[in-house]
Amino acid sequence: MADEPLIFVEVALTKGVPSSVQDLLTDDRDEIDAEDADTAVFYSISNCQAGLAGISFGNSLIKQVVADLAKELPGLTTFVTLSPIPGLNKWLEETGVDAVKSADDQALAAYYLLNAKRSDGMPYDPVARFHLGNGALVHAVHANADVSPNGRRQSNGAMVNYLYDLTQISQNHEKFVGDQTVVASATVKTLSGSVTKS
Repeated sequence: MADEPLIFVEVALTKGVPSSVQDLLTDDRDEIDAEDADTAVFYSISNCQAGLAGISFGNSLIKQVVADLAKELPGLTTFVTLSPIPGLNKWLEETGVDAVKSADDQALAAYYLLNAKRSDGMPYDPVARFHLGNGALVHAVHANADVSPNGRRQSNGAMVNYLYDLTQISQNHEKFVGDQTVVASATVKTLSGSVTKS
């Protein structure tokens, strides 16, 4: 397998942080030169070898790509994902949290990402576990960010940006691994706090 890739990450270069995967990938979007971009958006990570399923190379790959892009394109100041929230609706069904279902999808997703935990104290959401364990923080939550049937089925269309801040990655990782702290922006914390349970 010396000449075959093990994993790849797809990156879009944008101005500003995107809030919709359909807008990010549409054919009629405004294209910009790489030198004019201020944000690198990681929107897909895929293993190339079926035999390596379950083995995570993505954590080291993302950090390496962030470092390489920062060196190659100094105009890039923000490194984020645009990620699905695959466990949201499943968690709602399993926990029977009827009272929070009346909250808007964006606030509900924020609440879920910051508060829904497995029995071992780790986040319920597998994508959250991956990025938080990698040193990212929950940066922003967007309603109607993935209006595909799969996006609606998983999370009512909500998606999340995880921010990779090169100056904070190690500190965030230590907080998460040490005491399972979910590091989040003030905006996401405020959104989460607006959800009340009865």
